[in-house]
Amino acid sequence: MVFRNVIVCHMVPGSEEIVGNVFSHYDQATRPQDLGVIGRYLLSHHDLYLHVIEREQDPRISGQTRGLPAFQKIAEEIGPYVTPYPRYWKNPSDSVAKEFYHWAPEGEPPEDTTLTVIVGRIKPGAEPDVARVFGESDAGSLPTDLGVTGRWLYSIDDVYVHLLEQESSAAEATRDQHAEKPAFGKVMQDLGPYVEPYRPDLCHGPQDQVATVFYRWRAQD
Repeated sequence: MVFRNVIVCHMVPGSEEIVGNVFSHYDQATRPQDLGVIGRYLLSHHDLYLHVIEREQDPRISGQTRGLPAFQKIAEEIGPYVTPYPRYWKNPSDSVAKEFYHWAPEGEPPEDTTLTVIVGRIKPGAEPDVARVFGESDAGSLPTDLGVTGRWLYSIDDVYVHLLEQESSAAEATRDQHAEKPAFGKVMQDLGPYVEPYRPDLCHGPQDQVATVFYRWRAQD
């Protein structure tokens, strides 16, 4: 099972190519895998920057807790475009979202999976209620029906991040059908008091809550 961290910041809209090129340069010039990093996604959602870092193991277990190679140089180069999100921000670790729910089915996960990142706003202190809603749903048949192979929920300040991992074939087949399932509708209804779209004025359906990947890297060895 891949271990993931999620970093959430503000980003200047339209700067995706610049930020992506910075990471592309340093991912090629350095070896993040030597510090246990095996992949990353950079995503944007309106004025948000999301950085999903993938590791083979929780760094608290592996002992590989150092930051990314050339972290300071990367921070300096993306600094004009990427800035802290949390109001309580004091140091870089304050940009790391806190995981409050994780679910995965028993058995070995399939090799071919797709990761979708869903973004919203969460009411303060609502994490236990959101975890309960998903816990009840994940105990039923909906995850199997949608080919879900893993789910991680995070929050940081008022931002809610939902990492949804699915079998690639199932993700494609259910992309436009999941909203029609009564069980999915119940989850959305139950989440209503606690989670809303990040930009309700620009959201017309579930797909408008999905962050856009603008850079992807995976270690080759």
